[in-house]
Amino acid sequence: MKILVTGGAGFIGSAVVRLAASRGHEIVNCDALTYAACLDNVAEVASSDSYAFEHVDIRDRTALDAVFERHKPDAVMHLAAESHVDRSIDGPSDFIETNITGTFNMLETSRSYWTKAGKPETFRFHHISTDEVYGSLGAEGMFTEDTPYDPRSPYSASKAASDHLVNAWHETFGLPVVLTNCSNNYGPFHFPEKLVPVVILNALADRDIPIYGKGDNIRDWLYVEDHADALLLVLEKGKLGRSYNIGGENERTNLQLVETLLTILDEKRPKAEGSYKDQITFVADRPGHDQRYAIDPTRIREELGWRPSVTVEEGLEKTVQWYLDNESWWRPLQDRKGVGERLGTKA
Repeated sequence: MKILVTGGAGFIGSAVVRLAASRGHEIVNCDALTYAACLDNVAEVASSDSYAFEHVDIRDRTALDAVFERHKPDAVMHLAAESHVDRSIDGPSDFIETNITGTFNMLETSRSYWTKAGKPETFRFHHISTDEVYGSLGAEGMFTEDTPYDPRSPYSASKAASDHLVNAWHETFGLPVVLTNCSNNYGPFHFPEKLVPVVILNALADRDIPIYGKGDNIRDWLYVEDHADALLLVLEKGKLGRSYNIGGENERTNLQLVETLLTILDEKRPKAEGSYKDQITFVADRPGHDQRYAIDPTRIREELGWRPSVTVEEGLEKTVQWYLDNESWWRPLQDRKGVGERLGTKA
Protein backbone atom coordinates (compact mmCIF):
# COMPACT_ATOMS: atom_id res chain seq x y z
CA MET A 1 0.00 0.00 0.00
CA LYS A 2 1.21 3.51 -0.78
CA ILE A 3 0.37 5.75 2.20
CA LEU A 4 0.54 9.53 2.13
CA VAL A 5 1.34 10.69 5.67
CA THR A 6 0.97 14.35 6.64
CA GLY A 7 3.18 15.50 9.49
CA GLY A 8 5.49 12.56 9.02
CA ALA A 9 8.51 14.43 10.41
CA GLY A 10 6.73 15.06 13.71
CA PHE A 11 6.57 12.92 16.81
CA ILE A 12 3.63 10.58 16.13
CA GLY A 13 3.84 10.93 12.36
CA SER A 14 7.44 9.78 12.25
CA ALA A 15 6.58 6.74 14.38
CA VAL A 16 3.92 5.87 11.80
CA VAL A 17 6.38 6.37 8.94
CA ARG A 18 9.03 4.17 10.54
CA LEU A 19 6.60 1.37 11.39
CA ALA A 20 4.76 1.45 8.05
CA ALA A 21 8.05 1.34 6.15
CA SER A 22 9.23 -1.62 8.24
CA ARG A 23 6.05 -3.45 7.21
CA GLY A 24 6.70 -2.97 3.53
CA HIS A 25 4.41 -0.03 2.75
CA GLU A 26 5.42 2.77 0.39
CA ILE A 27 5.46 6.13 2.17
CA VAL A 28 4.97 9.68 0.94
CA ASN A 29 5.88 11.96 3.84
CA CYS A 30 4.34 15.45 3.53
CA ASP A 31 5.56 17.94 6.10
CA ALA A 32 5.90 21.72 6.25
CA LEU A 33 8.90 21.37 8.62
CA THR A 34 7.64 23.85 11.18
CA TYR A 35 9.38 24.26 14.55
CA ALA A 36 8.43 20.82 15.98
CA ALA A 37 9.38 18.78 12.91
CA CYS A 38 12.73 17.06 12.44
CA LEU A 39 13.80 14.98 9.45
CA ASP A 40 16.23 13.10 11.70
CA ASN A 41 13.09 11.38 13.05
CA VAL A 42 12.82 9.42 9.79
CA ALA A 43 16.50 9.14 8.94
CA GLU A 44 16.41 5.35 9.17
CA VAL A 45 14.00 5.11 6.22
CA ALA A 46 15.01 8.18 4.22
CA SER A 47 17.29 6.31 1.81
CA SER A 48 14.71 3.64 0.98
CA ASP A 49 13.34 3.46 -2.56
CA SER A 50 9.86 3.11 -1.04
CA TYR A 51 10.09 6.46 0.77
CA ALA A 52 9.53 9.95 -0.63
CA PHE A 53 9.56 13.31 1.14
CA GLU A 54 7.50 16.30 0.04
CA HIS A 55 8.12 19.66 1.70
CA VAL A 56 4.54 20.89 1.56
CA ASP A 57 2.21 22.88 3.81
CA ILE A 58 -1.34 21.53 4.14
CA ARG A 59 -2.57 25.12 3.98
CA ASP A 60 -1.45 25.18 0.33
CA ARG A 61 -4.18 23.48 -1.68
CA THR A 62 -2.40 23.80 -5.03
CA ALA A 63 0.72 22.12 -3.68
CA LEU A 64 -1.36 19.30 -2.20
CA ASP A 65 -3.10 18.65 -5.52
CA ALA A 66 0.29 18.35 -7.19
CA VAL A 67 1.58 15.89 -4.58
CA PHE A 68 -1.48 13.65 -4.97
CA GLU A 69 -1.18 13.71 -8.75
CA ARG A 70 2.52 12.92 -8.60
CA HIS A 71 2.37 10.03 -6.12
CA LYS A 72 -1.16 8.61 -6.46
CA PRO A 73 -1.52 7.26 -2.91
CA ASP A 74 -3.78 4.37 -1.92
CA ALA A 75 -4.50 5.91 1.47
CA VAL A 76 -4.00 9.06 3.53
CA MET A 77 -3.01 9.29 7.19
CA HIS A 78 -3.56 12.88 8.26
CA LEU A 79 -1.47 13.72 11.33
CA ALA A 80 -0.17 17.21 10.50
CA ALA A 81 -1.36 19.62 13.19
CA GLU A 82 -0.36 22.29 15.63
CA SER A 83 -0.58 20.37 18.90
CA HIS A 84 0.85 22.20 21.92
CA VAL A 85 -1.91 23.55 24.19
CA ASP A 86 0.31 26.24 25.72
CA ARG A 87 1.23 27.58 22.28
CA SER A 88 -2.46 27.63 21.32
CA ILE A 89 -3.12 29.96 24.26
CA ASP A 90 -0.39 32.37 23.19
CA GLY A 91 -1.13 32.21 19.45
CA PRO A 92 -4.39 30.52 18.44
CA SER A 93 -4.38 31.66 14.80
CA ASP A 94 -1.81 29.05 13.72
CA PHE A 95 -4.06 26.35 15.17
CA ILE A 96 -7.11 27.59 13.27
CA GLU A 97 -5.22 27.84 9.99
CA THR A 98 -3.42 24.50 10.20
CA ASN A 99 -5.87 22.28 12.06
CA ILE A 100 -9.09 23.53 10.49
CA THR A 101 -8.21 25.08 7.13
CA GLY A 102 -5.43 22.55 6.58
CA THR A 103 -7.78 19.64 7.25
CA PHE A 104 -10.36 21.17 4.90
CA ASN A 105 -7.69 21.31 2.18
CA MET A 106 -6.71 17.68 2.81
CA LEU A 107 -10.33 16.58 2.58
CA GLU A 108 -10.98 18.49 -0.62
CA THR A 109 -7.75 17.34 -2.25
CA SER A 110 -8.48 13.75 -1.26
CA ARG A 111 -12.07 13.97 -2.47
CA SER A 112 -11.02 15.37 -5.83
CA TYR A 113 -8.30 12.76 -6.26
CA TRP A 114 -10.61 9.90 -5.17
CA THR A 115 -13.41 11.06 -7.49
CA LYS A 116 -11.13 11.40 -10.53
CA ALA A 117 -9.78 7.90 -9.85
CA GLY A 118 -13.29 6.47 -10.07
CA LYS A 119 -13.93 6.33 -6.33
CA PRO A 120 -11.93 3.15 -5.63
CA GLU A 121 -13.35 1.13 -2.73
CA THR A 122 -9.87 0.54 -1.31
CA PHE A 123 -9.08 4.23 -0.73
CA ARG A 124 -9.00 5.44 2.89
CA PHE A 125 -8.68 8.83 4.58
CA HIS A 126 -7.57 8.33 8.18
CA HIS A 127 -7.84 11.41 10.37
CA ILE A 128 -5.79 11.26 13.58
CA SER A 129 -7.14 13.34 16.47
CA THR A 130 -7.00 13.64 20.26
CA ASP A 131 -9.03 12.80 23.34
CA GLU A 132 -8.87 16.47 24.31
CA VAL A 133 -11.87 17.17 22.04
CA TYR A 134 -14.06 15.55 24.71
CA GLY A 135 -13.19 18.09 27.40
CA SER A 136 -12.48 17.24 31.02
CA LEU A 137 -13.60 14.29 33.17
CA GLY A 138 -14.33 14.18 36.88
CA ALA A 139 -13.06 11.45 39.16
CA GLU A 140 -15.22 8.79 37.50
CA GLY A 141 -16.00 7.74 33.93
CA MET A 142 -14.09 7.43 30.67
CA PHE A 143 -14.29 8.89 27.18
CA THR A 144 -16.06 6.67 24.66
CA GLU A 145 -16.62 7.30 20.96
CA ASP A 146 -20.11 8.57 21.88
CA THR A 147 -18.94 11.14 24.44
CA PRO A 148 -20.19 14.61 23.43
CA TYR A 149 -17.47 17.00 22.32
CA ASP A 150 -16.61 19.73 24.85
CA PRO A 151 -13.21 21.26 23.95
CA ARG A 152 -11.69 23.73 26.42
CA SER A 153 -8.59 25.15 24.71
CA PRO A 154 -7.92 26.72 21.29
CA TYR A 155 -5.97 23.55 20.42
CA SER A 156 -8.72 21.10 21.33
CA ALA A 157 -11.39 23.32 19.76
CA SER A 158 -9.48 23.36 16.48
CA LYS A 159 -9.11 19.57 16.55
CA ALA A 160 -12.81 19.15 17.36
CA ALA A 161 -13.65 21.29 14.34
CA SER A 162 -11.41 19.17 12.13
CA ASP A 163 -13.10 15.98 13.39
CA HIS A 164 -16.49 17.41 12.48
CA LEU A 165 -15.27 18.29 9.00
CA VAL A 166 -14.02 14.74 8.44
CA ASN A 167 -17.35 13.25 9.51
CA ALA A 168 -19.24 15.75 7.34
CA TRP A 169 -17.17 14.87 4.24
CA HIS A 170 -18.02 11.21 4.83
CA GLU A 171 -21.74 11.81 5.27
CA THR A 172 -22.15 14.43 2.54
CA PHE A 173 -19.69 13.30 -0.13
CA GLY A 174 -19.18 9.63 0.75
CA LEU A 175 -15.43 10.08 1.27
CA PRO A 176 -14.21 6.81 2.83
CA VAL A 177 -12.89 7.96 6.20
CA VAL A 178 -11.87 6.50 9.53
CA LEU A 179 -11.10 8.61 12.58
CA THR A 180 -9.11 7.99 15.76
CA ASN A 181 -8.80 9.91 19.02
CA CYS A 182 -5.81 9.10 21.20
CA SER A 183 -4.65 9.74 24.73
CA ASN A 184 -1.34 11.42 25.68
CA ASN A 185 1.61 9.99 23.76
CA TYR A 186 5.20 9.66 24.95
CA GLY A 187 8.32 7.91 23.71
CA PRO A 188 11.38 8.42 21.46
CA PHE A 189 11.67 11.55 19.28
CA HIS A 190 9.24 13.55 21.47
CA PHE A 191 9.84 17.27 20.89
CA PRO A 192 11.49 18.86 23.95
CA GLU A 193 8.61 21.18 24.89
CA LYS A 194 6.24 18.42 26.04
CA LEU A 195 6.02 17.15 29.62
CA VAL A 196 8.01 13.90 29.45
CA PRO A 197 11.07 15.30 27.61
CA VAL A 198 10.93 18.51 29.68
CA VAL A 199 11.21 16.44 32.85
CA ILE A 200 14.07 14.31 31.53
CA LEU A 201 16.09 17.15 30.02
CA ASN A 202 15.58 19.60 32.88
CA ALA A 203 16.62 16.90 35.32
CA LEU A 204 19.83 16.22 33.39
CA ALA A 205 20.58 19.95 33.15
CA ASP A 206 20.03 20.45 36.91
CA ARG A 207 17.17 22.88 36.24
CA ASP A 208 13.85 23.22 38.03
CA ILE A 209 11.27 20.66 36.91
CA PRO A 210 7.99 22.61 36.67
CA ILE A 211 4.68 20.97 37.54
CA TYR A 212 1.46 22.89 36.93
CA GLY A 213 -0.77 23.47 39.96
CA LYS A 214 -0.70 20.59 42.43
CA GLY A 215 0.29 17.99 39.85
CA ASP A 216 -3.04 16.22 40.32
CA ASN A 217 -4.22 16.46 36.70
CA ILE A 218 -4.69 12.94 35.35
CA ARG A 219 -3.81 11.64 31.89
CA ASP A 220 -3.92 8.26 30.18
CA TRP A 221 -0.42 7.60 28.78
CA LEU A 222 0.13 5.81 25.46
CA TYR A 223 3.55 4.72 24.17
CA VAL A 224 3.97 6.24 20.71
CA GLU A 225 5.01 2.99 19.00
CA ASP A 226 1.89 1.27 20.36
CA HIS A 227 -0.12 4.18 18.96
CA ALA A 228 1.48 3.82 15.51
CA ASP A 229 0.59 0.12 15.52
CA ALA A 230 -3.04 0.93 16.35
CA LEU A 231 -3.22 3.62 13.66
CA LEU A 232 -2.08 1.26 10.91
CA LEU A 233 -4.55 -1.35 12.11
CA VAL A 234 -7.44 1.13 11.94
CA LEU A 235 -6.33 2.25 8.47
CA GLU A 236 -6.34 -1.33 7.20
CA LYS A 237 -9.30 -2.86 9.06
CA GLY A 238 -11.38 -0.07 10.61
CA LYS A 239 -15.00 0.28 9.53
CA LEU A 240 -15.64 3.24 7.23
CA GLY A 241 -17.22 6.25 8.89
CA ARG A 242 -16.33 4.92 12.32
CA SER A 243 -14.18 6.45 15.04
CA TYR A 244 -11.90 4.53 17.41
CA ASN A 245 -10.54 5.72 20.74
CA ILE A 246 -6.93 4.62 21.33
CA GLY A 247 -5.73 4.62 24.92
CA GLY A 248 -2.79 3.26 26.84
CA GLU A 249 -4.90 2.10 29.82
CA ASN A 250 -2.29 3.81 32.00
CA GLU A 251 -3.84 6.63 34.06
CA ARG A 252 -1.40 8.63 36.16
CA THR A 253 -1.42 12.05 37.79
CA ASN A 254 1.19 14.40 36.40
CA LEU A 255 3.05 14.22 39.70
CA GLN A 256 3.04 10.41 39.65
CA LEU A 257 4.36 10.42 36.10
CA VAL A 258 7.15 12.88 36.94
CA GLU A 259 8.18 10.94 40.03
CA THR A 260 8.31 7.70 38.03
CA LEU A 261 10.54 9.35 35.42
CA LEU A 262 12.86 10.73 38.07
CA THR A 263 13.08 7.40 39.89
CA ILE A 264 14.20 5.82 36.61
CA LEU A 265 16.78 8.58 36.10
CA ASP A 266 18.04 8.15 39.67
CA GLU A 267 18.72 4.51 38.82
CA LYS A 268 20.17 4.99 35.34
CA ARG A 269 22.23 8.16 35.87
CA PRO A 270 22.36 9.02 39.57
CA LYS A 271 23.30 12.50 40.72
CA ALA A 272 26.43 13.06 42.78
CA GLU A 273 24.21 14.10 45.68
CA GLY A 274 20.49 13.76 46.36
CA SER A 275 17.71 12.84 43.95
CA TYR A 276 16.37 14.42 40.78
CA LYS A 277 13.08 14.73 42.69
CA ASP A 278 14.68 17.58 44.63
CA GLN A 279 14.36 19.67 41.44
CA ILE A 280 10.53 19.46 41.34
CA THR A 281 8.95 22.92 41.47
CA PHE A 282 5.21 23.62 41.52
CA VAL A 283 4.19 26.56 39.32
CA ALA A 284 0.98 28.46 38.55
CA ASP A 285 -1.47 26.27 36.67
CA ARG A 286 -2.21 26.62 32.96
CA PRO A 287 -5.41 28.53 32.08
CA GLY A 288 -8.30 26.14 31.46
CA HIS A 289 -6.26 23.08 32.42
CA ASP A 290 -8.46 19.97 31.96
CA GLN A 291 -8.50 17.89 35.14
CA ARG A 292 -8.66 14.36 33.81
CA TYR A 293 -8.62 12.41 30.53
CA ALA A 294 -9.31 8.68 30.37
CA ILE A 295 -9.96 6.56 27.28
CA ASP A 296 -12.30 3.59 27.09
CA PRO A 297 -10.65 1.46 24.36
CA THR A 298 -13.38 -1.21 24.25
CA ARG A 299 -14.30 -0.62 20.60
CA ILE A 300 -10.81 -1.00 19.15
CA ARG A 301 -10.14 -3.98 21.41
CA GLU A 302 -13.36 -5.84 20.57
CA GLU A 303 -13.63 -4.93 16.87
CA LEU A 304 -9.97 -4.97 15.85
CA GLY A 305 -8.24 -6.93 18.63
CA TRP A 306 -5.80 -4.18 19.62
CA ARG A 307 -4.29 -3.58 23.05
CA PRO A 308 -1.19 -1.65 24.14
CA SER A 309 1.91 -3.81 24.41
CA VAL A 310 3.75 -1.96 27.20
CA THR A 311 2.85 -0.61 30.62
CA VAL A 312 3.62 3.00 31.39
CA GLU A 313 6.53 1.95 33.60
CA GLU A 314 8.06 -0.14 30.79
CA GLY A 315 7.49 2.59 28.24
CA LEU A 316 8.94 5.33 30.44
CA GLU A 317 12.06 3.28 31.10
CA LYS A 318 12.55 2.79 27.36
CA THR A 319 11.95 6.50 26.81
CA VAL A 320 14.44 7.65 29.44
CA GLN A 321 17.09 5.33 28.02
CA TRP A 322 16.45 6.68 24.52
CA TYR A 323 17.03 10.27 25.64
CA LEU A 324 20.17 9.26 27.52
CA ASP A 325 21.48 7.58 24.36
CA ASN A 326 20.46 10.30 21.88
CA GLU A 327 21.75 13.65 23.09
CA SER A 328 22.85 14.42 19.53
CA TRP A 329 19.16 14.41 18.53
CA TRP A 330 17.66 16.56 21.29
CA ARG A 331 20.50 19.00 21.96
CA PRO A 332 20.06 21.08 18.73
CA LEU A 333 16.28 21.21 19.19
CA GLN A 334 16.63 23.10 22.45
CA ASP A 335 17.63 26.18 20.48
CA ARG A 336 14.30 26.36 18.65
CA LYS A 337 11.87 29.18 19.45
CA GLY A 338 9.92 28.71 22.65
CA VAL A 339 11.72 25.59 23.87
CA GLY A 340 12.65 25.94 27.53
CA GLU A 341 10.29 28.90 28.04
CA ARG A 342 7.06 29.01 30.02
CA LEU A 343 4.31 29.33 27.41
CA GLY A 344 0.55 29.62 27.68
CA THR A 345 0.43 32.48 30.18
CA LYS A 346 -1.12 35.21 28.02
CA ALA A 347 -4.66 34.32 29.07
